[in-house]
Amino acid sequence: MPIAENIRIFAVTMLTMTKLSVNINKLATLRNSRGGNNPDLAKAALDIERFGADGITVHPRPDERHIRYQDVFDLKKVLHTEFNIEGNPTEEKFVELVLQNKPAQVTLVPDALGQLTSNHGWDTIVHQQYLVDIISRFKNAGIRVSIFVDPLPEMIMAAKTTGTDRIELYTEAYATQFPTNKEEAIRPYQLAAATANELGLGINAGHDLDLQNLSYFAKNIPGLLEVSIGHALISDAIYLGLENTVQLYKRCLKPS
Repeated sequence: MPIAENIRIFAVTMLTMTKLSVNINKLATLRNSRGGNNPDLAKAALDIERFGADGITVHPRPDERHIRYQDVFDLKKVLHTEFNIEGNPTEEKFVELVLQNKPAQVTLVPDALGQLTSNHGWDTIVHQQYLVDIISRFKNAGIRVSIFVDPLPEMIMAAKTTGTDRIELYTEAYATQFPTNKEEAIRPYQLAAATANELGLGINAGHDLDLQNLSYFAKNIPGLLEVSIGHALISDAIYLGLENTVQLYKRCLKPS
């Protein structure tokens, strides 16, 4: 890509604020721990929108240990901002759930059955044909598709050929290394972002991003469209309050 075009993309990115999608799985975990409907998930999601979030993310799993399948239907009816449903599309029930609700975005994550939390991206080379097929099902329904990937240029290049609209960079490695060497921590993600930008892929990111490391990440990843944050944000809200916390995370994403 010509240098002038790279500069243009970088300039546009700096003027465009990265969107914050709040993952509400942990609120569902709290509700489920006592039964009933406290906290009320739909009300909490609407409040999070009102407090400034640009979207709501849920990640239903087959055991429904946090988000239940019915929650997805209930949330779809009331949300005003972008709805992002994450999950493993090898579960046909998940595929049908997404197709029935038609969120703005589906994020495909290669979780194993019973996995505690997402911990790796797709091997977009090995699973190339499967991803082509499943992504086409969602895109034919008018749903934007993002796939979870590690910050490896070869995986991003292969992702391009799947037909996905975006990639979501798995940021646990960045978050782990950030306290000791933030320059080294960000470097693989900058290379991954450069590859995605050259290929015309949208860039999302998520996993272990928090108030300490988010601003640096956002400022150093050109083309970053969206971050999805759940555990850290909900944990911070215990001390700081939900409204204040959402706004603090939004502030981390403001362009310089």
